Amino acid sequence: MIANALIYTKKASTGFRNINFSPPDITDAEIDEVVKAMRTGWITTGPKTKLFEQKIAEYLGVSKAVCLNSATAAMELTLRILGIGIGDEVITTPYTYSASASIIDHVGAKIVFVDVAPNSFEMDYAKLADAITDKTKIIIPVDIGGKMCDYDSIFAAIDSKKSLFKADNEIQALYNRIIVMADSAHGFGAQRRGVKSGLAADFTCFSFHAVKNLTTAEGGAVVWRDRPCLVKGQLYGHQSGFNDYLYNQFMLYSLHGQSNDALAKTRKGAWEYDIVYPGFKCNMTDILAGFGLIQLMRYDGLRRRRQDIIEMYDRALLPLGIQILQHYKDGNNSSGHLYLARIPGCSEDKRNAIIIKMAEAGVACNVHYKPLPMFTAYKNMGFDISDYPNALAQYQNEITLPLHTLLSDEDVEYVIEVFEESLRKL
Repeated sequence: MIANALIYTKKASTGFRNINFSPPDITDAEIDEVVKAMRTGWITTGPKTKLFEQKIAEYLGVSKAVCLNSATAAMELTLRILGIGIGDEVITTPYTYSASASIIDHVGAKIVFVDVAPNSFEMDYAKLADAITDKTKIIIPVDIGGKMCDYDSIFAAIDSKKSLFKADNEIQALYNRIIVMADSAHGFGAQRRGVKSGLAADFTCFSFHAVKNLTTAEGGAVVWRDRPCLVKGQLYGHQSGFNDYLYNQFMLYSLHGQSNDALAKTRKGAWEYDIVYPGFKCNMTDILAGFGLIQLMRYDGLRRRRQDIIEMYDRALLPLGIQILQHYKDGNNSSGHLYLARIPGCSEDKRNAIIIKMAEAGVACNVHYKPLPMFTAYKNMGFDISDYPNALAQYQNEITLPLHTLLSDEDVEYVIEVFEESLRKL
């Protein structure tokens, strides 16, 4: 029980503070860049969006990046471009936000949940191979909190069941195995054993939502690894051709299936276009891309500050017996997106009471995540939380402390003080 493990020392109060959970870190540089975009008159997808895609690709070390209006759109379009639909199965974790699974339902495929491992926020890799069938086409790992998953174990499970895989189209045949699409909404800039998020999975999707480490207010991106071996297809015969093909597919799917975007139609007399696919509308705008370009320039410094804050929390809370998501251990260099803490022996009701106590003291906290089988939409699909006991156990005593780059050292000390006080009282 945490009451027995807690070593509490009353500190001198730092005075009441109002600590928001995750406000965006915006400077005059971002504001100026957005104003510049507005003054050019080009406010939809245009040159800044293309430049942002280029800079993201350079930062991650991939050949191409596609910027869209959300990570959800990036993931769903990836499934559609890969030909995932009715009759297919897609595996993910129940311990995540709804977007990781809802996209599977959107394309008509079957959601398959693999419970997290005991005392872990990650999928139980030992159970992954058993969940693979001849209908499995995609696995969606989730880099929760900005810590990358164990992709070596994921690919090992895939290899062990490779004989079951059946390709339904030319792209699937190119891979000739289950494809891994990482939900790295939290993980931009993260590394595991020297491999960046974006280079570990076949496809990787990022979020630039308002609460993310790098924000464009709303937005997301998808990148993919180069393939070493290519089939002799009519669509592509070499790597650059394959990359161009994928990029063009994302452009078509994200803008109504239109053959020329607005930027292309600015050439003199170039009004003509075709609709080659009944697509969607989820492109990124130049206003948001301008915002993102400055955030990307600042990003390494922002990530270092997050690491400093995490280390402050760790030094104070680990001696109390608090269990944490370990961002910087065993070869991990996390993006440091969320500070997930578990209170041993704490019930769900007491956890909720701690959150209320901290809110009364001016500290906003959160919970990441309520497992998906606990929500009405997933219950209606037939999921039952009793089938995922490890996910339930992770959730019941989890509390997410504020972690963002507007926190001063004094703010962090105040959060720790309030947390300790709430633990002591309850």
